[in-house]
Amino acid sequence: MTTEAPVNLLNLTHAEMRNFFQEIGEKPFRADQVMKWIHHSGVDNFADMSNLGKALREKLSALACIQAPKIVDKHFSSDGTRKWVLEIDANNHIETVFIPGKNRGTLCVSSQVGCALDCSFCSTGKQGFQRDLSVAEIIGQVWIANKSFEDNPPARQKKSWAENERHITNVVMMGMGEPLLNFDAVVKAMQLMKDDFGYNISRRRVTLSTSGVVPKIYDLVKEIDVALAVSLHAPNDALRDQLVPINKKYPLAELLEACRYYLDYFQENRRRITMEYVLLEGVNDSVSQARELAALLRTVPSKINLIPFNSFPNSGYTRPQEKAIEAFRDVLIAAGYVVTLRTTRGDDIDAACGQLVGKVLDRTRRQVQWQKIHSQNLGEE
Repeated sequence: MTTEAPVNLLNLTHAEMRNFFQEIGEKPFRADQVMKWIHHSGVDNFADMSNLGKALREKLSALACIQAPKIVDKHFSSDGTRKWVLEIDANNHIETVFIPGKNRGTLCVSSQVGCALDCSFCSTGKQGFQRDLSVAEIIGQVWIANKSFEDNPPARQKKSWAENERHITNVVMMGMGEPLLNFDAVVKAMQLMKDDFGYNISRRRVTLSTSGVVPKIYDLVKEIDVALAVSLHAPNDALRDQLVPINKKYPLAELLEACRYYLDYFQENRRRITMEYVLLEGVNDSVSQARELAALLRTVPSKINLIPFNSFPNSGYTRPQEKAIEAFRDVLIAAGYVVTLRTTRGDDIDAACGQLVGKVLDRTRRQVQWQKIHSQNLGEE
């Protein structure tokens, strides 16, 4: 005789939660109450849900659970950045990062254990890939980060940010993994982020970042309205094929057409795609490449996020000099683009963009190949 495993309520969207309560013979409004306890109050013990009757609390304890990933390590940077290392199972860990700002708090959330893609400048990709995360493992990162501020609030950088305001104002699906390759779970998790009974984050403040899985961009517009970011990193196919290998399957013309479709679907004149561009010295940071990028994006309403490369061991790349970064930025501004230059945050705890690695039981053998290459390089030196 087998016993069914408890239902992890962190896996359920609002609609699924209401269905669950109906299936166990309870009124659907109980789902609203429980969601508030879980997502608003950070409660994971049914006994503490004081507005539920004793019989219901006991029923839920028998049938369900509220289980987020286990925290195995955490680091708080001197600049206020926070990083959590979370255990998915005995062999796999992921990382989640909170980045504070003057009037916002951005949480960078992972969607996979490792990454199935192999962007040449990203340390996550060198770890290989194990599996997709569940809804509970994705939204559990938000739950953990939100709960962490109860006892240890961040230093306030602006007096007008009142004590009762949320610490997490923005969520970006920019952590470990390619979100569009874990489509269903990522969409459900983002629905919870936006839901009033979840984290009530505005659609403009939930951002999905993709390396360019073109068919899934078309699918995304049918499921959820969130901000879209594209990991671009090159102004032409030849270079992007080297830096972002998925470009060989979905080249720039197809990717930019999907971006135009995404913008047209929602019919908002002021909406833009965020184009992310990691600057690599001597690779993609020249003034001529900035001009090429400006020309490439002229038919796609865009804001450009320039990210000076954050180093990791044996990457083979270096960060450009400040003069080169500024010259690249100035060309784009002169061409009429809104350009942000990302300030490196959390690099003292390896929490900067491109540095997340976690622990991955790699099933692609990419870790082995990467280590072999670097062992050979060390031997040559």
